Amino acid sequence: MTIVTPLLLDQGRPAGRAKPSAAAHLSDVQIEELGRELDALRESVIATRGARDAAYIRRVIATQRSLELAGRAALLFAKHKPAWLAGTGMLTLAKILENMEIGHNVLHGQWDWMRDPDIHSTTWEWDFVTPAEAWQHTHNDLHHTWTNVVGKDRDVGYTILRMDEDQPWTPRNLGNPLYNALLAPVFEWGIAIYDLELDEVREGRKPVAELRRGLKALGAKFAKQAAKDYAATPAAAAVTGSAKQALTATLTANAVRNIWAHAVIFCGHFPAGADTFTEEQIEGETRGDWYVRQMIGSANISGSRLMHLMTGNLSFQIEHHLFPDLPSNRYAEVAVKVREICERYELPYTTGPLPKQVASAWAKVFRLALP
Repeated sequence: MTIVTPLLLDQGRPAGRAKPSAAAHLSDVQIEELGRELDALRESVIATRGARDAAYIRRVIATQRSLELAGRAALLFAKHKPAWLAGTGMLTLAKILENMEIGHNVLHGQWDWMRDPDIHSTTWEWDFVTPAEAWQHTHNDLHHTWTNVVGKDRDVGYTILRMDEDQPWTPRNLGNPLYNALLAPVFEWGIAIYDLELDEVREGRKPVAELRRGLKALGAKFAKQAAKDYAATPAAAAVTGSAKQALTATLTANAVRNIWAHAVIFCGHFPAGADTFTEEQIEGETRGDWYVRQMIGSANISGSRLMHLMTGNLSFQIEHHLFPDLPSNRYAEVAVKVREICERYELPYTTGPLPKQVASAWAKVFRLALP
């Protein structure tokens, strides 16, 4: 599976091609100089990766596994409310950590440099119902390449929601808020269905044979997830008469994890200030242009170190889109330099606290439900 790093699309910018409005004041020379600065920043992090970073991800994985083990152990006695609350809480935290800080980032190849087969993008299978390989294709290969390009980045609305004015309005878009509310607690299933690329199959751009292969992989992955969460844990809890309560706990943990992941992802891509682009604007896109698009097409979430950890450091969405394969624990230090570069080149650096960004993303969901 391809691990996406900043594109090299130096094909020559067509004469007179319109730049994004937020970058219209920059000359071609300035954009390429900005690109060189960001290249140098990336190389400086790569040159200093080492034992401290490896210890970080191993510590996070150990913490996540301990939380999951303790949570499932507590659910053996889930008929008692304190055990249900403790078990559900620990299992929820474990699932969020695995999904956001570990799974997402390992599958981006952020830790491949360690050459550890247990923490590698080609071997990791995450605690999310969509198979890792399918997600890497739609997310790493497509979304990170064509970020916020309407017509090329299918993540703009996930083929369900209208999330940009350039997407044609139809009466079904009146249901935008309802679709989004229903999507949040089952977000992993929304992503799994999205990763099947049913629209691509319907329009003849993806062979039916590939869809069958995807459905088979999804079925196998769901069977594995269901066996762990909805069969094994309740079965073990049945010994103490806690099977039903253990089942509701695992369902709750998955739902809360899904709602959290949905909120973080929407805050990084859809609040006010995150720009979108036309296909014409990226024609002949250079490396510097690509960097600019990532900066002005993404948004950050401000907050504490704990909040950054629980978002998988996707609260630094701008930095993640600039450097998707750098270790996530380095985004905080990179962000200081990226923000300074944005200020120097007079480019927006969109950030805000979680409640503000969530409200902004939802405001867009409601606004674009209308023509």
